[in-house]
Amino acid sequence: MISLETLSALLSIGETELIDELILALLASPQLALFFEKFPRMKQAILRDLPRWRAEIVGQMKATPVPEVLAQEFQLFEQMQLLSSRDFSAGLPQLMAQLQALPSPFAEEASKLLQHNEGPDLSNAQHRLFLQRWRLSLTLQTLTLNETLLEAERERLMAELQQRMALSGQLAPILTDEDEAAAGRLWDLSKAPLQAGDYALIVQYGDFLAQQPELMQLAQQLGRSREAKSIPAHDAPPEAFHQQVHEPDYVPEEVSGVHQSDDVLRLMPPELAALSISELELEFYRRLVEKRLLTYRLQGDAWHEKVTLRPASHQHHAEQPRGPFIVCVDTSGSMGGFNERCAKAFSLALLKVALADRRRCYIMLFAHEVISYELTADNGIEQAIRFLSQRFRGGTDLAACLTSVISRMESSEWQEADAVIVSDFIAQRLPEELVRLVKQRQQIQQQRFHAVAMSAHGKPGILRIFDHIWRFDTGLKSRLLRRWAR
Repeated sequence: MISLETLSALLSIGETELIDELILALLASPQLALFFEKFPRMKQAILRDLPRWRAEIVGQMKATPVPEVLAQEFQLFEQMQLLSSRDFSAGLPQLMAQLQALPSPFAEEASKLLQHNEGPDLSNAQHRLFLQRWRLSLTLQTLTLNETLLEAERERLMAELQQRMALSGQLAPILTDEDEAAAGRLWDLSKAPLQAGDYALIVQYGDFLAQQPELMQLAQQLGRSREAKSIPAHDAPPEAFHQQVHEPDYVPEEVSGVHQSDDVLRLMPPELAALSISELELEFYRRLVEKRLLTYRLQGDAWHEKVTLRPASHQHHAEQPRGPFIVCVDTSGSMGGFNERCAKAFSLALLKVALADRRRCYIMLFAHEVISYELTADNGIEQAIRFLSQRFRGGTDLAACLTSVISRMESSEWQEADAVIVSDFIAQRLPEELVRLVKQRQQIQQQRFHAVAMSAHGKPGILRIFDHIWRFDTGLKSRLLRRWAR
Protein backbone atom coordinates (compact mmCIF):
# COMPACT_ATOMS: atom_id res chain seq x y z
CA MET A 1 0.00 0.00 0.00
CA ILE A 2 1.36 3.40 -1.00
CA SER A 3 2.04 5.90 1.82
CA LEU A 4 1.19 9.58 1.85
CA GLU A 5 4.89 10.50 1.85
CA THR A 6 5.53 8.37 -1.26
CA LEU A 7 2.57 9.83 -3.13
CA SER A 8 3.70 13.38 -2.25
CA ALA A 9 7.18 12.61 -3.56
CA LEU A 10 5.84 11.12 -6.82
CA LEU A 11 3.67 14.19 -7.38
CA SER A 12 6.60 16.49 -6.51
CA ILE A 13 4.83 17.99 -3.52
CA GLY A 14 7.37 19.67 -1.21
CA GLU A 15 6.41 18.17 2.14
CA THR A 16 9.46 19.78 3.80
CA GLU A 17 8.04 23.23 3.04
CA LEU A 18 4.64 22.16 4.38
CA ILE A 19 6.21 20.94 7.65
CA ASP A 20 8.31 24.10 8.03
CA GLU A 21 5.22 26.26 7.50
CA LEU A 22 3.40 24.27 10.17
CA ILE A 23 6.21 24.70 12.71
CA LEU A 24 6.58 28.43 11.99
CA ALA A 25 2.84 28.93 12.43
CA LEU A 26 2.99 26.94 15.67
CA LEU A 27 5.84 29.02 17.11
CA ALA A 28 4.04 32.23 16.15
CA SER A 29 0.87 31.24 18.01
CA PRO A 30 -0.30 33.70 20.71
CA GLN A 31 0.04 31.09 23.48
CA LEU A 32 3.74 30.54 22.76
CA ALA A 33 4.39 34.26 22.29
CA LEU A 34 3.02 34.95 25.79
CA PHE A 35 4.98 32.03 27.23
CA PHE A 36 8.26 33.26 25.68
CA GLU A 37 7.59 36.72 27.07
CA LYS A 38 7.08 35.32 30.59
CA PHE A 39 9.83 32.68 30.42
CA PRO A 40 12.37 33.89 27.83
CA ARG A 41 14.97 31.27 28.90
CA MET A 42 12.63 28.50 27.71
CA LYS A 43 12.70 29.60 24.06
CA GLN A 44 16.05 27.99 23.26
CA ALA A 45 14.96 24.79 24.97
CA ILE A 46 11.84 24.63 22.80
CA LEU A 47 13.81 25.35 19.63
CA ARG A 48 15.99 22.34 20.39
CA ASP A 49 12.88 20.20 19.96
CA LEU A 50 12.37 21.26 16.32
CA PRO A 51 14.34 18.35 14.77
CA ARG A 52 12.33 15.91 16.87
CA TRP A 53 9.05 17.50 15.75
CA ARG A 54 10.08 17.27 12.08
CA ALA A 55 11.11 13.64 12.49
CA GLU A 56 7.82 12.77 14.19
CA ILE A 57 5.73 14.42 11.44
CA VAL A 58 7.74 12.73 8.68
CA GLY A 59 7.35 9.43 10.47
CA GLN A 60 3.61 9.96 10.69
CA MET A 61 3.43 10.71 6.96
CA LYS A 62 5.37 7.53 6.23
CA ALA A 63 3.00 5.52 8.36
CA THR A 64 -0.21 7.07 6.98
CA PRO A 65 -1.61 5.02 4.05
CA VAL A 66 -3.29 6.71 1.09
CA PRO A 67 -7.03 5.90 0.72
CA GLU A 68 -7.57 2.91 -1.57
CA VAL A 69 -9.59 4.94 -4.10
CA LEU A 70 -6.82 7.53 -4.50
CA ALA A 71 -4.14 4.81 -4.72
CA GLN A 72 -6.04 3.03 -7.53
CA GLU A 73 -6.57 6.30 -9.41
CA PHE A 74 -2.87 7.16 -9.15
CA GLN A 75 -1.87 3.71 -10.47
CA LEU A 76 -4.31 4.21 -13.36
CA PHE A 77 -2.76 7.63 -14.03
CA GLU A 78 0.75 6.14 -14.16
CA GLN A 79 -0.38 3.50 -16.63
CA MET A 80 -2.18 5.94 -18.94
CA GLN A 81 0.60 8.53 -19.13
CA LEU A 82 2.92 5.94 -20.64
CA LEU A 83 0.62 5.47 -23.67
CA SER A 84 0.90 7.25 -27.00
CA SER A 85 -1.87 9.64 -28.10
CA ARG A 86 -3.46 6.99 -30.37
CA ASP A 87 -3.41 4.26 -27.68
CA PHE A 88 -4.60 6.74 -25.08
CA SER A 89 -7.53 7.73 -27.30
CA ALA A 90 -8.42 4.08 -27.89
CA GLY A 91 -8.55 3.42 -24.15
CA LEU A 92 -10.58 6.53 -23.26
CA PRO A 93 -14.00 4.78 -23.02
CA GLN A 94 -12.62 2.20 -20.58
CA LEU A 95 -10.73 4.93 -18.66
CA MET A 96 -13.91 7.02 -18.24
CA ALA A 97 -15.79 3.96 -16.99
CA GLN A 98 -13.07 3.27 -14.43
CA LEU A 99 -13.02 6.91 -13.23
CA GLN A 100 -16.79 6.82 -12.79
CA ALA A 101 -16.62 3.53 -10.91
CA LEU A 102 -13.99 4.58 -8.39
CA PRO A 103 -15.50 7.31 -8.11
CA SER A 104 -12.87 9.95 -8.91
CA PRO A 105 -13.29 13.72 -8.37
CA PHE A 106 -11.67 14.12 -11.81
CA ALA A 107 -14.42 12.15 -13.63
CA GLU A 108 -16.70 15.15 -14.12
CA GLU A 109 -13.91 17.42 -15.35
CA ALA A 110 -12.68 14.67 -17.72
CA SER A 111 -16.14 14.45 -19.31
CA LYS A 112 -16.15 18.19 -19.93
CA LEU A 113 -12.72 18.01 -21.56
CA LEU A 114 -13.87 15.25 -23.95
CA GLN A 115 -17.01 17.15 -24.96
CA HIS A 116 -14.88 19.60 -26.96
CA ASN A 117 -13.21 16.81 -28.96
CA GLU A 118 -14.54 16.68 -32.55
CA GLY A 119 -12.91 13.42 -33.75
CA PRO A 120 -12.53 9.94 -32.33
CA ASP A 121 -8.87 10.57 -31.42
CA LEU A 122 -7.39 13.26 -29.20
CA SER A 123 -4.77 15.58 -30.59
CA ASN A 124 -1.39 15.78 -28.93
CA ALA A 125 -2.38 19.07 -27.26
CA GLN A 126 -5.62 17.62 -25.93
CA HIS A 127 -3.76 14.54 -24.72
CA ARG A 128 -1.27 16.67 -22.76
CA LEU A 129 -4.04 18.89 -21.37
CA PHE A 130 -6.01 15.87 -20.20
CA LEU A 131 -2.99 14.45 -18.33
CA GLN A 132 -2.07 17.84 -16.84
CA ARG A 133 -5.58 18.38 -15.47
CA TRP A 134 -5.66 14.82 -14.16
CA ARG A 135 -2.30 15.29 -12.41
CA LEU A 136 -3.54 18.58 -10.91
CA SER A 137 -6.61 16.78 -9.52
CA LEU A 138 -4.40 14.10 -7.94
CA THR A 139 -2.13 16.81 -6.49
CA LEU A 140 -5.09 18.64 -4.93
CA GLN A 141 -6.36 15.42 -3.35
CA THR A 142 -2.89 14.69 -1.95
CA LEU A 143 -2.51 18.24 -0.62
CA THR A 144 -5.88 17.90 1.12
CA LEU A 145 -4.67 14.72 2.82
CA ASN A 146 -1.42 16.44 3.81
CA GLU A 147 -3.28 19.40 5.27
CA THR A 148 -5.59 17.13 7.25
CA LEU A 149 -2.64 15.20 8.66
CA LEU A 150 -0.63 18.34 9.42
CA GLU A 151 -3.60 19.93 11.16
CA ALA A 152 -3.93 16.88 13.39
CA GLU A 153 -0.18 17.02 14.10
CA ARG A 154 -0.41 20.73 14.87
CA GLU A 155 -3.14 20.10 17.42
CA ARG A 156 -1.13 17.26 18.96
CA LEU A 157 2.03 19.37 19.22
CA MET A 158 0.10 22.31 20.65
CA ALA A 159 -1.47 20.06 23.29
CA GLU A 160 2.00 18.72 24.18
CA LEU A 161 3.44 22.22 24.35
CA GLN A 162 0.61 23.51 26.53
CA GLN A 163 1.04 20.59 28.92
CA ARG A 164 4.81 21.07 29.10
CA MET A 165 4.51 24.86 29.40
CA ALA A 166 2.14 24.46 32.35
CA LEU A 167 4.51 21.92 33.91
CA SER A 168 7.60 24.09 33.40
CA GLY A 169 5.82 27.18 34.66
CA GLN A 170 4.90 25.39 37.88
CA LEU A 171 8.23 23.64 38.49
CA ALA A 172 10.74 26.23 37.24
CA PRO A 173 10.63 28.30 40.49
CA ILE A 174 11.18 25.10 42.50
CA LEU A 175 13.96 23.41 40.49
CA THR A 176 15.79 26.07 38.47
CA ASP A 177 16.10 29.39 40.38
CA GLU A 178 15.84 31.37 37.13
CA ASP A 179 18.90 29.54 35.75
CA GLU A 180 18.71 29.33 31.95
CA ALA A 181 20.66 26.08 31.59
CA ALA A 182 18.67 24.43 34.37
CA ALA A 183 15.41 25.64 32.81
CA GLY A 184 16.42 24.04 29.53
CA ARG A 185 17.15 20.72 31.23
CA LEU A 186 13.83 20.92 33.07
CA TRP A 187 12.07 21.29 29.71
CA ASP A 188 13.88 18.18 28.47
CA LEU A 189 12.72 16.20 31.54
CA SER A 190 9.06 16.94 30.84
CA LYS A 191 8.69 14.87 27.66
CA ALA A 192 6.62 12.14 29.30
CA PRO A 193 2.85 12.86 29.16
CA LEU A 194 1.51 14.01 32.53
CA GLN A 195 -1.78 15.36 33.81
CA ALA A 196 -2.06 18.67 35.62
CA GLY A 197 -2.50 17.02 39.02
CA ASP A 198 0.44 14.64 38.64
CA TYR A 199 3.14 17.18 39.44
CA ALA A 200 1.26 18.67 42.39
CA LEU A 201 3.33 16.36 44.60
CA ILE A 202 6.56 18.05 43.42
CA VAL A 203 5.03 21.46 44.16
CA GLN A 204 4.04 20.21 47.62
CA TYR A 205 7.56 19.05 48.45
CA GLY A 206 8.98 22.21 46.89
CA ASP A 207 6.93 24.25 49.37
CA PHE A 208 8.21 22.06 52.20
CA LEU A 209 11.81 22.58 50.98
CA ALA A 210 11.25 26.33 51.07
CA GLN A 211 10.27 25.97 54.75
CA GLN A 212 13.53 24.07 55.45
CA PRO A 213 16.23 26.29 53.88
CA GLU A 214 18.93 24.37 55.76
CA LEU A 215 18.24 21.35 53.52
CA MET A 216 18.83 23.46 50.39
CA GLN A 217 22.03 24.90 51.88
CA LEU A 218 23.20 21.39 52.74
CA ALA A 219 22.60 20.21 49.15
CA GLN A 220 24.47 23.20 47.73
CA GLN A 221 27.44 22.61 50.04
CA LEU A 222 27.52 18.94 49.11
CA GLY A 223 27.34 19.82 45.41
CA ARG A 224 30.27 22.25 45.74
CA SER A 225 32.40 19.89 47.82
CA ARG A 226 34.55 18.97 44.77
CA GLU A 227 34.79 22.52 43.52
CA ALA A 228 37.07 24.33 45.94
CA LYS A 229 40.72 23.68 46.66
CA SER A 230 42.21 25.30 49.77
CA ILE A 231 45.41 27.33 49.43
CA PRO A 232 47.21 28.58 52.60
CA ALA A 233 46.98 32.29 53.11
CA HIS A 234 50.35 33.57 54.40
CA ASP A 235 50.50 36.37 56.95
CA ALA A 236 46.97 35.60 58.07
CA PRO A 237 45.95 34.90 61.71
CA PRO A 238 44.94 31.32 62.51
CA GLU A 239 41.26 30.46 62.37
CA ALA A 240 39.16 28.09 64.46
CA PHE A 241 38.44 24.76 62.79
CA HIS A 242 35.61 22.53 63.97
CA GLN A 243 35.93 18.84 63.27
CA GLN A 244 34.30 15.61 64.39
CA VAL A 245 36.74 13.49 66.39
CA HIS A 246 36.34 9.78 67.05
CA GLU A 247 37.30 8.65 70.57
CA PRO A 248 36.70 4.95 71.32
CA ASP A 249 36.68 5.41 75.12
CA TYR A 250 34.53 8.52 75.16
CA VAL A 251 31.24 6.69 75.76
CA PRO A 252 31.50 3.17 77.36
CA GLU A 253 29.37 0.57 75.62
CA GLU A 254 30.86 -2.90 76.13
CA VAL A 255 33.56 -4.72 78.13
CA SER A 256 36.78 -5.05 76.12
CA GLY A 257 39.28 -6.29 78.77
CA VAL A 258 40.98 -5.45 82.07
CA HIS A 259 43.35 -2.58 82.84
CA GLN A 260 44.72 -0.59 85.81
CA SER A 261 42.91 2.58 86.82
CA ASP A 262 41.25 4.34 89.76
CA ASP A 263 37.66 3.73 88.57
CA VAL A 264 36.02 2.36 91.73
CA LEU A 265 32.72 1.79 89.91
CA ARG A 266 34.31 -0.91 87.74
CA LEU A 267 36.46 -2.74 90.27
CA MET A 268 37.09 -6.43 89.79
CA PRO A 269 35.93 -8.80 92.61
CA PRO A 270 39.50 -9.49 93.95
CA GLU A 271 40.01 -5.76 94.55
CA LEU A 272 36.73 -5.52 96.41
CA ALA A 273 37.76 -8.53 98.48
CA ALA A 274 41.03 -6.79 99.41
CA LEU A 275 39.09 -3.75 100.60
CA SER A 276 37.05 -5.93 102.99
CA ILE A 277 40.21 -7.27 104.70
CA SER A 278 41.55 -4.83 107.32
CA GLU A 279 45.19 -5.90 106.79
CA LEU A 280 44.94 -5.08 103.05
CA GLU A 281 42.84 -1.92 103.28
CA LEU A 282 45.86 0.40 103.40
CA GLU A 283 47.37 -1.36 100.38
CA PHE A 284 44.06 -0.88 98.54
CA TYR A 285 44.08 2.90 99.11
CA ARG A 286 47.73 3.15 98.07
CA ARG A 287 46.98 1.44 94.77
CA LEU A 288 43.90 3.62 94.35
CA VAL A 289 46.04 6.78 94.61
CA GLU A 290 48.52 5.29 92.14
CA LYS A 291 45.67 4.31 89.76
CA ARG A 292 46.79 0.69 89.78
CA LEU A 293 43.54 -1.03 90.74
CA LEU A 294 42.38 -3.79 88.42
CA THR A 295 39.18 -2.58 86.69
CA TYR A 296 37.07 -3.54 83.73
CA ARG A 297 37.89 -1.71 80.48
CA LEU A 298 34.69 -0.47 78.81
CA GLN A 299 34.96 0.74 75.24
CA GLY A 300 32.52 2.27 72.79
CA ASP A 301 32.28 4.41 69.67
CA ALA A 302 31.50 8.09 69.89
CA TRP A 303 32.06 11.35 68.05
CA HIS A 304 32.39 14.79 69.56
CA GLU A 305 33.27 18.19 68.19
CA LYS A 306 36.83 19.36 68.72
CA VAL A 307 37.98 22.93 68.08
CA THR A 308 41.55 23.39 66.84
CA LEU A 309 43.47 26.31 65.35
CA ARG A 310 44.89 26.13 61.85
CA PRO A 311 46.31 28.67 59.36
CA ALA A 312 43.66 30.64 57.55
CA SER A 313 42.96 29.58 53.99
CA HIS A 314 41.10 31.04 51.07
CA GLN A 315 39.28 29.13 48.39
CA HIS A 316 40.69 28.87 44.90
CA HIS A 317 38.02 27.63 42.55
CA ALA A 318 39.65 25.24 40.11
CA GLU A 319 37.87 23.20 37.49
CA GLN A 320 37.15 19.88 39.17
CA PRO A 321 35.27 16.90 37.74
CA ARG A 322 31.61 16.86 38.65
CA GLY A 323 30.09 13.47 38.29
CA PRO A 324 26.55 12.31 38.84
CA PHE A 325 24.79 11.94 42.17
CA ILE A 326 23.82 8.46 43.34
CA VAL A 327 21.40 9.23 46.17
CA CYS A 328 20.50 6.29 48.41
CA VAL A 329 17.44 7.01 50.54
CA ASP A 330 16.62 4.86 53.56
CA THR A 331 12.92 3.92 53.43
CA SER A 332 12.76 1.98 56.68
CA GLY A 333 10.01 2.51 59.23
CA SER A 334 12.26 4.68 61.42
CA MET A 335 12.56 7.12 58.51
CA GLY A 336 8.82 7.74 58.28
CA GLY A 337 6.96 10.93 59.12
CA PHE A 338 9.04 14.11 59.25
CA ASN A 339 12.21 12.20 58.31
CA GLU A 340 10.51 10.97 55.13
CA ARG A 341 9.49 14.48 54.11
CA CYS A 342 13.01 15.79 54.76
CA ALA A 343 14.64 12.96 52.80
CA LYS A 344 12.39 13.54 49.77
CA ALA A 345 12.81 17.32 49.93
CA PHE A 346 16.60 16.91 50.18
CA SER A 347 16.52 14.67 47.08
CA LEU A 348 14.65 17.44 45.22
CA ALA A 349 17.30 19.90 46.40
CA LEU A 350 20.03 17.65 44.96
CA LEU A 351 18.05 17.43 41.70
CA LYS A 352 18.05 21.22 41.60
CA VAL A 353 21.85 21.26 42.03
CA ALA A 354 22.22 18.56 39.37
CA LEU A 355 20.11 20.54 36.86
CA ALA A 356 22.20 23.67 37.44
CA ASP A 357 25.53 21.80 37.11
CA ARG A 358 24.43 19.53 34.21
CA ARG A 359 24.90 16.43 36.33
CA ARG A 360 22.88 13.25 36.51
CA CYS A 361 20.80 12.44 39.58
CA TYR A 362 20.05 8.80 40.32
CA ILE A 363 17.87 7.78 43.28
CA MET A 364 18.04 4.38 44.97
CA LEU A 365 15.52 3.49 47.68
CA PHE A 366 16.61 0.78 50.06
CA ALA A 367 14.70 -1.21 52.67
CA HIS A 368 14.23 -4.91 51.98
CA GLU A 369 14.97 -4.33 48.27
CA VAL A 370 16.57 -1.61 46.16
CA ILE A 371 14.33 0.45 43.81
CA SER A 372 15.91 2.92 41.37
CA TYR A 373 14.79 6.15 39.69
CA GLU A 374 16.80 8.46 37.41
CA LEU A 375 15.46 11.98 37.92
CA THR A 376 17.47 13.47 35.04
CA ALA A 377 16.29 11.03 32.36
CA ASP A 378 13.98 12.12 29.53
CA ASN A 379 11.03 11.13 31.73
CA GLY A 380 12.68 12.50 34.86
CA ILE A 381 9.62 14.38 36.09
CA GLU A 382 7.54 11.23 35.86
CA GLN A 383 10.29 9.32 37.73
CA ALA A 384 10.40 12.04 40.41
CA ILE A 385 6.64 11.79 40.93
CA ARG A 386 6.88 8.02 41.33
CA PHE A 387 9.73 8.46 43.84
CA LEU A 388 7.83 11.05 45.89
CA SER A 389 4.78 8.74 45.94
CA GLN A 390 6.71 5.98 47.72
CA ARG A 391 6.00 5.31 51.41
CA PHE A 392 8.76 4.62 53.93
CA ARG A 393 8.17 1.40 55.84
CA GLY A 394 10.19 -1.75 56.41
CA GLY A 395 13.72 -2.61 57.50
CA THR A 396 17.12 -1.06 56.76
CA ASP A 397 19.34 -3.07 54.41
CA LEU A 398 22.19 -0.58 54.08
CA ALA A 399 24.61 -3.31 53.01
CA ALA A 400 22.51 -4.21 49.94
CA CYS A 401 22.27 -0.55 48.98
CA LEU A 402 26.02 0.06 49.22
CA THR A 403 26.65 -3.12 47.23
CA SER A 404 24.39 -1.78 44.45
CA VAL A 405 26.15 1.59 44.55
CA ILE A 406 29.61 0.02 44.24
CA SER A 407 28.38 -2.15 41.37
CA ARG A 408 27.11 0.93 39.52
CA MET A 409 30.31 2.87 40.20
CA GLU A 410 32.31 0.21 38.37
CA SER A 411 30.92 1.35 34.99
CA SER A 412 32.81 4.10 33.14
CA GLU A 413 29.93 6.61 33.07
CA TRP A 414 29.58 6.50 36.88
CA GLN A 415 33.25 6.56 37.90
CA GLU A 416 33.08 10.23 38.90
CA ALA A 417 29.86 9.74 40.86
CA ASP A 418 29.29 11.00 44.39
CA ALA A 419 27.38 8.50 46.54
CA VAL A 420 25.02 10.20 49.01
CA ILE A 421 23.41 8.03 51.70
CA VAL A 422 20.38 9.64 53.38
CA SER A 423 19.47 7.72 56.53
CA ASP A 424 19.18 7.83 60.31
CA PHE A 425 21.93 5.13 60.30
CA ILE A 426 20.16 3.09 62.93
CA ALA A 427 21.12 -0.17 61.29
CA GLN A 428 23.18 -3.32 61.67
CA ARG A 429 26.94 -3.26 61.30
CA LEU A 430 28.29 -3.50 57.78
CA PRO A 431 30.16 -6.63 56.67
CA GLU A 432 33.95 -6.26 56.75
CA GLU A 433 34.22 -7.17 53.07
CA LEU A 434 31.83 -4.37 52.12
CA VAL A 435 33.76 -1.87 54.27
CA ARG A 436 36.94 -2.98 52.49
CA LEU A 437 35.34 -2.40 49.07
CA VAL A 438 34.18 1.09 50.08
CA LYS A 439 37.65 2.04 51.29
CA GLN A 440 39.14 0.67 48.09
CA ARG A 441 36.82 2.88 46.05
CA GLN A 442 37.79 5.88 48.18
CA GLN A 443 41.54 5.35 48.07
CA ILE A 444 42.17 3.91 44.60
CA GLN A 445 39.33 5.26 42.43
CA GLN A 446 39.04 8.52 44.44
CA GLN A 447 35.28 8.05 44.63
CA ARG A 448 33.50 9.75 47.48
CA PHE A 449 30.80 8.59 49.86
CA HIS A 450 28.69 11.16 51.73
CA ALA A 451 26.44 10.46 54.70
CA VAL A 452 23.45 12.70 55.39
CA ALA A 453 22.57 11.73 58.98
CA MET A 454 19.02 12.63 59.99
CA SER A 455 19.35 11.40 63.57
CA ALA A 456 21.76 12.05 66.41
CA HIS A 457 21.55 8.37 67.34
CA GLY A 458 23.17 6.87 64.23
CA LYS A 459 25.81 4.23 64.87
CA PRO A 460 29.30 5.76 64.70
CA GLY A 461 30.71 2.42 63.57
CA ILE A 462 28.73 2.79 60.30
CA LEU A 463 29.34 6.50 59.84
CA ARG A 464 33.13 6.21 60.09
CA ILE A 465 33.43 4.74 56.56
CA PHE A 466 32.15 7.96 54.89
CA ASP A 467 34.31 10.78 53.52
CA HIS A 468 31.90 13.45 54.74
CA ILE A 469 29.13 13.39 57.31
CA TRP A 470 26.47 16.05 56.78
CA ARG A 471 24.20 16.25 59.81
CA PHE A 472 20.57 17.32 59.75
CA ASP A 473 19.05 16.24 63.04
CA THR A 474 15.28 15.89 62.72
CA GLY A 475 14.71 15.64 66.47
CA LEU A 476 12.18 18.00 68.04
CA LYS A 477 14.84 20.03 69.86
CA SER A 478 16.89 20.58 66.70
CA ARG A 479 13.78 21.51 64.71
CA LEU A 480 12.82 24.11 67.32
CA LEU A 481 16.36 25.52 67.39
CA ARG A 482 16.43 25.85 63.59
CA ARG A 483 13.07 27.59 63.61
CA TRP A 484 14.22 29.92 66.37
CA ALA A 485 17.41 30.75 64.38
CA ARG A 486 15.33 31.61 61.30
